[in-house]
Amino acid sequence: MNNSFVLFSSSHLIALLVLVIASWLLYAFRHKLQKSARTKIIMRCALILLLTGSEAVLDIWNAAEGTWSLQYTLPLELCSLTLLLSIVMLLTRSRLLYGILFFAGIGGALQALITPNLGYAFPHIRFYQFFAAHILIVLASLYMTWIENYRPTWKSIGLTMVFLNIAALIVGIIDYFLGSNYMFLMHKPSTASILDFLGPYPVYLLAEEGIALLIFTIMQLLFFVLPSKISKAGKTRGHSAG
Repeated sequence: MNNSFVLFSSSHLIALLVLVIASWLLYAFRHKLQKSARTKIIMRCALILLLTGSEAVLDIWNAAEGTWSLQYTLPLELCSLTLLLSIVMLLTRSRLLYGILFFAGIGGALQALITPNLGYAFPHIRFYQFFAAHILIVLASLYMTWIENYRPTWKSIGLTMVFLNIAALIVGIIDYFLGSNYMFLMHKPSTASILDFLGPYPVYLLAEEGIALLIFTIMQLLFFVLPSKISKAGKTRGHSAG
C-alpha cells in the first residue's frame, strides 16, 4: 500500500468535499441556528473541543512516535497559530480576533487544504488530523460570520497584514536560532504548494505579501461588499415596484 499522500487523489477530493458540505450546511441553516442561544453555545463549545482535540491528537501522536522536536513540531505554523487563536476567539467572542482570523485563518487553511504539506495518505491518523484541523479553522470563522453575525471591515485586512508580519518576524527569529523552517520562512516545503510558482527564496516571501492582500480583498468583496450591494439593489427595486 502506498502510504504517501497524493495531491487531488480521491481521498483528498473527498476531504475537500467534506469542507464544502459542512460550510453549505452551516450557511443553509444559519437563520434557524441564529434563533437558539442554547444551540449557539453548544456549537461554539463543540468547535472549541474539536479544535483542541485535533491539536492534542497531533501532539500525542508525535510524542508516541518519538517525532516531537523543537525544530519541527512546535505550534508555529500559520495554521497552528490560527487554530489556537480560533479557540480563544470562540471562547471570548473577540471581534478583533475574528477580523484577523476570517482572513488569515480561512485564507491560510484553504491554501493548506488545497495543497497539503502532508506526508501521510488516507487512512493514516495524520491524514484525518490534518484535514479535520484545517476544516475546523475555516468553520470557526464561518460560524462567527453566519451564526453570530460578525463582520470584518476593511480595517480588518490591515490588522491581518500587521498580524502576519509580526508573526513572521517572531517565528523567523525562532527559525534562525532553532534551525527550523516554521511558516516556510527559511525555504519552501518539500511537497507541492503555491510557493512553487512564486520564485526562489526570498522572493516568494515578498510575493506572499501581495497575494495575501489580494486574496483578503477578494474575500471582503465576495463575502460582504457585493452581497450587500445586491441586497440593497433588490430592496430598492422592491420599493419602486410597490
